[in-house]
Amino acid sequence: MRTHSFLTVLLWSSVFYVVHVTPSQKRTNKHSHSERITGMSENDGKTLHRTKRGWMWNQFFLLEEYTGPDTQYVGKLHTDQDKGDGNLKYILTGDGAGSLFIIDENTGDIHAAKKLDREEKSLYVLRAKAIDRKTGRQVEPESEFIIKIHDINDNEPKFTKDMYTASIPEMSGVGTSVIQVTATDADDANYGNSAKVVYSILQGQPYFSVDPETGIIKTALPDMSRENREQYQVVIQAKDMGGQMGGLSGTTTVNITLTDVNDNPPRFPQSSYQFSSPESAPPGTPLGRIKANDPDVGENAEIEYSISNGDGSDMFDIITDKDTQEGIITVKKHLDFENKVLYTLRVEATNTHPDPRFLQLGPFKDTALVKISVEDIDEPPVFSRPWYLIEVDEDAKEGSIIGQVVAQDPDVAKNAIKYSVDRHTDLDRIFNIYSGNGSLFLSKPLDREETPWHNITVIATEININDHAPEFANYYETFVCENAKAGQLIQTVSAIDKDQPPRGHRFFFELVPEFAVHPNFSVVDNKDNTAGIMTRRNGYSRSKTSTYLLPIIIFDNDYPIQSSTGTLTIRVCACDSRGNMQSCSAEALLLPAGLSTGALVAILLCIIILLVLVVLFTALKRQRKKEPLIISKDDVRDNIVTYNDEGGGEEDTQAFDIGTLRNPEAREESKMRRDVIPETIFQIRRTAPLWENIDVQDFIHRRLKENDLDPAAPPYDSLATYAYEGNDSIANSLSSLESLTTEGNQDYDYLSDWGPRFKKLADMYGGEDSDRD
Repeated sequence: MRTHSFLTVLLWSSVFYVVHVTPSQKRTNKHSHSERITGMSENDGKTLHRTKRGWMWNQFFLLEEYTGPDTQYVGKLHTDQDKGDGNLKYILTGDGAGSLFIIDENTGDIHAAKKLDREEKSLYVLRAKAIDRKTGRQVEPESEFIIKIHDINDNEPKFTKDMYTASIPEMSGVGTSVIQVTATDADDANYGNSAKVVYSILQGQPYFSVDPETGIIKTALPDMSRENREQYQVVIQAKDMGGQMGGLSGTTTVNITLTDVNDNPPRFPQSSYQFSSPESAPPGTPLGRIKANDPDVGENAEIEYSISNGDGSDMFDIITDKDTQEGIITVKKHLDFENKVLYTLRVEATNTHPDPRFLQLGPFKDTALVKISVEDIDEPPVFSRPWYLIEVDEDAKEGSIIGQVVAQDPDVAKNAIKYSVDRHTDLDRIFNIYSGNGSLFLSKPLDREETPWHNITVIATEININDHAPEFANYYETFVCENAKAGQLIQTVSAIDKDQPPRGHRFFFELVPEFAVHPNFSVVDNKDNTAGIMTRRNGYSRSKTSTYLLPIIIFDNDYPIQSSTGTLTIRVCACDSRGNMQSCSAEALLLPAGLSTGALVAILLCIIILLVLVVLFTALKRQRKKEPLIISKDDVRDNIVTYNDEGGGEEDTQAFDIGTLRNPEAREESKMRRDVIPETIFQIRRTAPLWENIDVQDFIHRRLKENDLDPAAPPYDSLATYAYEGNDSIANSLSSLESLTTEGNQDYDYLSDWGPRFKKLADMYGGEDSDRD
């Protein structure tokens, strides 16, 4: 028996001993031995020999999602009967045999043909057998084994819902549970940490927190107010591998709503309100609405209004509108302006469902002051008694006074009263009354036998006082065309009056007396409280008179008659043939007739352009006069000076005066500047000679200082030449320019010692013969 050991944690090996019978199949983690021995056969008398057979395979675990280049090796089937000569054939049956698992029938090697997913199937039960190729008989009984798929972390945690919805009362304490979220991982929970999920919060801090193990979301801040913020969106992450780096994760969104609690009292937006009511308003008449604001919602915002105190608590009432949560102030009793004109109420608004948990925040009510003013109504006169009984002798003469009735105006104005008899109750006109004092007198004789009783009705009427004058109803902008014809209507005016006479208004219009015969305009009363303004001549001229003032008197027909004077301003304008106004400005008269606005604008633009051209031409001409006269080659500013001269040798004494370099005073001559035309000639300041016994550096510094202080120096960058040559050198001059000034001939024999390169020069100057030649 051979035992194969591999790197797998669990080693399964099966060895079966069979003696011409089928052994019981058994799979263990240790070597299993099964042995049966039989005696001598009665038939053939042969001895039965014990045969030892065995299956061996060495791998029962596979990794899922294998992505290697080759097929994944599963294990090897082998029997002791296999002599390696190819006579045996291995056959694999069971779960996935032939499709997922392929066996080499010659060697017994098993491979996984496809990538396996543990989440689809974690266990495969297979059966193996070996048969003889020649006889087709099994050399070993069929044996069963299991291939188990090892898990890898290839599945991220997934929440049971893509989105959660939760709510929690506002003002909840810290740590109050909101909702629990759950995420599952399809990986193997019994193998490693691939399915160990840890929760964390990605969005929603610092308001909420999450328990990393249970996924319970809790409040993290105290006293969160719905009135400040109602909706919160929290993002929760679930990560496997215990939350370690490299783990897979999934997220979900939790929408959390803060529900309302009654934590806010009602508040009036203003401390006082003002209303008014006519004294004739009947009980129950609504006068106005007030509302206290409560930021809570639902039943927590329900308010009850009441009148707590005030001198008008008996005269007015307040009811609550349940739909709008407003308080409606109504009239409770009849009002009398003459008795009291102003009432004051203290109105209180109270929550109907207070929350005991928040009573410590203060009283859940508010008060406001309501002032109600009573408006006076023109009430009819009131008689001193509701009825009068007058006894009259039947022989009373006509015109005799038989009694008197008295009425007065209950209003503050106390207007006068006019009395009259209702003729529907005195058809025979037997009685009459003085309208001024209410005295009744007889108009006809009485006859007791014919009519012993007379019931008459007296009417008392208040006489209104006309104390306002009529005036124009609007401000009228009136114009008349220059080409208007006589008798043409140019304006219709109307009037208004603040008085309200019983029979309505009636107005009259006319010109003031001094303008009764106005040569330009007239006023025609239309008899309907309007008047028309008419022209009285043909044509008007703006050049003579551009505006006319027309004073008009307006009368009413009440007692006493009131009147006022209104002045109508009439402008003279240019109009088209249809009478449409085109221009009323006086400036338009100065322009040629028929010239449009566009033409005027074009003319003005042309004038402006011409002026600009003249100014530019003048400026360019002046600039041309002042531009630099750069016409000479000697100008040193931005010019290249070309000499193209070759010296004439030491005998050319006229080419350049070397003494100029040694005498800087020579450049101090009075020369005019050649770069610009001089406007003012400055006297050039002469300086003392500086070339004797002075260092070059000191010389240049002094010249710089002189130019800096020179007022005649040019204001721009220029080239200043400082020509200076120092005193004689102790080595004397090597220049050939001064060779003529030396006494005697010079010795050039040393040139011969300088080599062949100087041979030509030595021949020219080397000896006396050369000089003579």
